[in-house]
Formats: sequence, structure tokens, C-alpha cells
Amino acid sequence: MTMKRMMEEQVEHNDAIKHNKHLEKIKLTGELTAGIAHEIRNPMTTVRGLLQFLMKKREHPDLETDFGIMIKELDRVNFIITEALLLDPTIVVNLKLQNLNVILKELSSQIIAKARDFNSDVAFEMCVIPDLFLNKQEISKLILQLSQNGLEAMPTGGVLTIKTFMQHREIVLAIQDQGMFIKPEVLERMGTPFFSTKDQGTGLGLAVCYSIAARHHAFIQVESAPTGTTFLIYFPLGRQMK
Repeated sequence: MTMKRMMEEQVEHNDAIKHNKHLEKIKLTGELTAGIAHEIRNPMTTVRGLLQFLMKKREHPDLETDFGIMIKELDRVNFIITEALLLDPTIVVNLKLQNLNVILKELSSQIIAKARDFNSDVAFEMCVIPDLFLNKQEISKLILQLSQNGLEAMPTGGVLTIKTFMQHREIVLAIQDQGMFIKPEVLERMGTPFFSTKDQGTGLGLAVCYSIAARHHAFIQVESAPTGTTFLIYFPLGRQMK
């Protein structure tokens, strides 16, 4: 048993090193974005306003579709900037003592509805767990993002399983899909800002999840097998109470 625990601790140590490397890349991207966001957003707002003005004048009806496309693309850029600004894992957030299971229950109908869009199912397995200091908005964002990723990764008819349980002195949130095995070289880069395996993906969703976890003194571990991939978020009770 001692040898088993030593091996587990070595794996956890290696995962922690990878996690910290991810966070360093994420933090640098967040700092860079924060530095240039103001300079980018100001001219974007001006251009968007002028396009809306031209659309309302209706003097160029043949260009209304083009104007609409340009406004949509500007909104997409603004969304990317907004997401990137959430990357800094050192952002101070308001944490309140609450239960992770309660947040999951409140999100359950939304996750189930999304699963129906993919013709998939969702299974919730929630054990009795103590309260944690959490930011409800940020944890909800993390859960919804990882659930969305899992649903997109699965074939039709798959089951997304969301669990909470205790392990040692940690509360664990596990989100498990039944998608394809993720190759080690891809797994290594997951969570890196702007890296995505999706055609239209920005690569920021998972990176933001890593930052949210860090702001809660939590740790994300990813395990992939031929039967699917599991995202495990560990909330250490000791660090939470400090």
C-alpha cells in the first residue's frame, strides 16, 4: 500500500508540473491580452457603430448582408478578447462558502437540454461532500464548458457522466465522456491558449477552465482511454480553507 501511494504521489507530482506549465502559458497570454485589449476594443467599437449606422440609413441595401457579416465578425473578435481576459489565474474573485452539488443541480436542466441537441444522455452521480469556497459564476462556466466539450466529443447516443466524490482530503468533480481516445501529443497541448482540435474553435474555453481552477486552488487532470476521456478537477480542502 505504501508503494502504491508513492506511485500515486509521483503521478500527481508529474501532473502538477504539467499543470503549472499550462498555467504559465495561460497567464502570459492573459497578461498580453489585457495589455492590448483597450487599444483593440476602442477602434472596433467605432467601426461597429459606423456599420450599424450605415445599415440603418438603408442607402446601400445591396451591402446590408456584407455589413451584417462584418458586425458578426467584430462581435466574434470581441468575444475572443473577453475570454482571453479571463485567462489570468491570479485575478481576485469573490469566493463564498457553498456546495458544488447544489451548483450542479441548478445547471442539470441546462446540461440535459444541451445533451438532447446532441442526441446524448447525461448521468449525474453526486456523493455527499462538504462545502467549498467557490465563485458560483466561474464554477458554472467551468462545468458548462467541460460538459459542452464532452458532448461534442461523443458520437450520437453517448452518455456524459458527471460525478462528485471525496478522495483523500480532496473533493473531486469528474466529467467523463464516451468519445475517442485523445493522443498523448494532443493531450499534452490541451489547455494551451489558441490550441484547438475544432475547425472553428478558439482554444480559449479549456484554457479559461484551467485559470478558473487555479483561482479556486484546484487542479485539473485529464485521463483518456479508448472508452472516453475524463476531466478531473481536484479541490484540496486544506488550501481552500486558507
